[in-house]
Amino acid sequence: MLLPEEYVEQAFFFESFIEAINDGIPAQEFLHSIRGELLATALLYKAVDFMRIDIKYTGMLASSMSRLTHYFSPFQIFIIEESEREDGKLDFKTALQILAKEAKYRCDNPSAQGVFLYQFETICRNRLGYIRGLDMLIKDDFYNSDWKKWLIILQRQIGFVPLADMIFYRSEYYKMYDANFRNHQFENVRTNNFKNQKNQNDNNCNDNNCNENAVNNPPQLSELLEADSTDAVILFGEREGRIAFATRNKEPAYLFSALSRHLGYPSVPRKKNVIEEENIVPVLKRKIEQLENRIQLLEEELRGGIDLKKYM
Repeated sequence: MLLPEEYVEQAFFFESFIEAINDGIPAQEFLHSIRGELLATALLYKAVDFMRIDIKYTGMLASSMSRLTHYFSPFQIFIIEESEREDGKLDFKTALQILAKEAKYRCDNPSAQGVFLYQFETICRNRLGYIRGLDMLIKDDFYNSDWKKWLIILQRQIGFVPLADMIFYRSEYYKMYDANFRNHQFENVRTNNFKNQKNQNDNNCNDNNCNENAVNNPPQLSELLEADSTDAVILFGEREGRIAFATRNKEPAYLFSALSRHLGYPSVPRKKNVIEEENIVPVLKRKIEQLENRIQLLEEELRGGIDLKKYM
């Protein structure tokens, strides 16, 4: 875990990077100019210096971040690597938005539940691959040993067991729900046994000679239900478990949306679909330029031939 001021600087860095991309500023020029705005006492200042030099030779931001594992988290490196892949599905600007929002959330006492749900939603929505994505989460020192053990289980069972069920079974709400269910089942069994015993005693009565000593001995709880041999550590609270239970057998997107609405967990930025009407003007400009070039070639051909020297 870094100091809160580091995450503040990271959020500012990623947001400024997005603005530089929108303004058409190259990455090398941006890394050189952003140095003056960062705090000189922050570690990000030194990291930017290293990235500025490394990007001149590699042209990639992820290569320099992968050498700064003591500063950048495995998840941050993973997101930038996926955005810089030629066959990747994640846009670089969207990746910066994801990292900026995560850094903002980590500024003020982030919970492990909120960070996990945000990172896992990022992997799901952008189809980055569960195996490699969860492996980055397991390597993150932000999670303690209990979380890492559960992440390994999640890595094995994802795709076979719904995420809502796994969160529900590791929540405080499940313990409450399980205890109520067991008590309710115990009461039902005891009531049924009492009725069966009463009917049997009534059948055994001869005239007015009933067996007054027939007593119903309800079975013990351990006889009704098998003992839980698993020592599952609670990782989620009651509200997370209640929401997970309410969204079982539904799309995972509904689970993430409900957790964001009720608990204030950050939602993952999504790439906006570009409407064709918004890009109609640049397309028309290119078409006009192509027509002008073709007309110019036709005019030169009518004058006696095309001069190829200016194209060589």
